[in-house]
Amino acid sequence: MVDAGTLPDGFEIEDWGRGKSAIITGGSTGIGRALAVLLAGRGARVMICGRNRAELDETLRILDERGGDAKGVVADVSKSSDVAMLFDSADDWMGPADVVVNNAGVAAGDVAATDVDSIEYVVSTNLLGVMYCTHHALQRMRPRGSGVIVNIGSMSADVREVGSSVYVATKSGMQGFSAALRKEVSEAGIRVVHVEPGATGTDMDETPPAQQPEKESRAELLKAEDVALVVLGALCMPARADVVEIALRPSRQLI
Repeated sequence: MVDAGTLPDGFEIEDWGRGKSAIITGGSTGIGRALAVLLAGRGARVMICGRNRAELDETLRILDERGGDAKGVVADVSKSSDVAMLFDSADDWMGPADVVVNNAGVAAGDVAATDVDSIEYVVSTNLLGVMYCTHHALQRMRPRGSGVIVNIGSMSADVREVGSSVYVATKSGMQGFSAALRKEVSEAGIRVVHVEPGATGTDMDETPPAQQPEKESRAELLKAEDVALVVLGALCMPARADVVEIALRPSRQLI
């Protein structure tokens, strides 16, 4: 990060990190883990959640080795009771979060090939989970008149690949939710940032079938750390400037 003292006159960046706090869902792997490492490395307190205890513990071990101030809970954002527990746990440890990152997500294929239970779970995780977390976040941000909600979407909201109709529906819904939410909360001093990564080399079980690349092309994908960097950039913007939507693609991805 550029030292603000070296910037030409008129340029400003927020020194985001120490004294700040963040909740990151899906924080045990992929983009969530990369963002937790980045924010904790800048001195922020970070609460992460994930469904898998072993993966969650591994991320916490990495953060501890790097001197990060972090805690984690096993939680499934498709369950409203788990989301309430996550926010209560964060309150008890670090107080209300300055930033809430809705990153947790699961993949699905086309609607005909996906069983009904899986459809329900994907929609509950990718869309209702975002709403549950946002509901609890706003309860804490509104009284303070500040806060940032970051929604990690997907290029699928715009590209709408064949073979990913269930996933596309949830990410399109998230895109619309983010846009409407910003209009609802901006006067309260709350920012909403919507990020749409292209093909990213994270866990393949969270990548919809239409986006799963051949093994030999994975080196050309975005890294989870690339997505984390653009989120940090949005957090570092001066208060007068909102980063509303970020579309991030691999250099060789032309859609």
